[in-house]
Amino acid sequence: MQIARVVEKALHELRPGVYVETINTLAHCRRWFRTYYDGFEIPMKYWPGLWERIESQQYRGKSTGPLWLYRWGAQPLFRFIDAFAPQVVVATEVGLCEIAVLHKRQAKAPYALVGIGALDFERPWAQPEVDLFISSPAEVADQLKSAGVAPERIVECGMPVDPVFAPSADQPALRTHLGLERDLPVLLVNFGGSGKMKPQQVVDELRRIQQPLQLVFIARRDEKLRKELLHLTAGMQHVRILRWVDNMQEWMAAADILVSRAGSCTVAEALNCGLPIVVFDAPPGSERRVCDLVEKKWQTGYWAKCSGDISTRLQHLLNEPQELARLRRNTAQHAYPRSAHDAGEAILKLCP
Repeated sequence: MQIARVVEKALHELRPGVYVETINTLAHCRRWFRTYYDGFEIPMKYWPGLWERIESQQYRGKSTGPLWLYRWGAQPLFRFIDAFAPQVVVATEVGLCEIAVLHKRQAKAPYALVGIGALDFERPWAQPEVDLFISSPAEVADQLKSAGVAPERIVECGMPVDPVFAPSADQPALRTHLGLERDLPVLLVNFGGSGKMKPQQVVDELRRIQQPLQLVFIARRDEKLRKELLHLTAGMQHVRILRWVDNMQEWMAAADILVSRAGSCTVAEALNCGLPIVVFDAPPGSERRVCDLVEKKWQTGYWAKCSGDISTRLQHLLNEPQELARLRRNTAQHAYPRSAHDAGEAILKLCP
């Protein structure tokens, strides 16, 4: 949904008056199918070994699930698409792309189908009915090419990110605006997703850091988490605990390091803000492949793989400003400030 809204905003800016509707696809599917589709969170959280086997088969297989089940569960969605009669359908998740492929194939629908992956493309994306792919360059686009997608069907413009995510022209002034100390390092800690690591473990790691710093926690809309963080950080200096924020781009631009799960949207936004990242608590599958990109291939941050790694990695970066500066320079090579605009232009070219 986050990617879709960014693309919708770009389409309206590029062609005022264009009619775009962003929908929660599962809301248009049968109720039992929604339960089935979201069921991956159970093994991912409680039985990661099983989820690793399932996800590995999905990643390399022809489909992420039984197509007959997708077709049956998505019948209300198919009727919605028929009534809408779109010129272009954009899918921002692999299973939803497969559902759109099934409809296009079954109805012999004339619309153009666009697939926008995150920072990872599983093999099932590569279907002949998909007319265009919006992708990050190099390693990410290579996943599609190795699955047989022709290069001319791939626009390597970067994952669509709202252009408000950008480095600050005056970071000290921005910190003052946000109520932060200008000269103390700022760590932005972002919670979210279905990870196994508890806030207690993360805060314990942060307490081990010897250097004075400022901690900003983003608790999102989780009031229970916010209260837990207030309890866990009692007595710590320079701590801010925020609920949902509408200016995440400012907090990212003001920070020195982001500590977060490796969600593709979060990673891409951090790169566009020039913000190095320490990723942690990655379940098997896509997030670990993104972690590998961050640490090994892009060298824009570190992957804290086990207990104790978060504090070790952060302490190293705080003690070695040259290394932190190197990571920040590398983010610029993988930032795509025009990604949403370029994606929108590519999509509009498919409209008759």
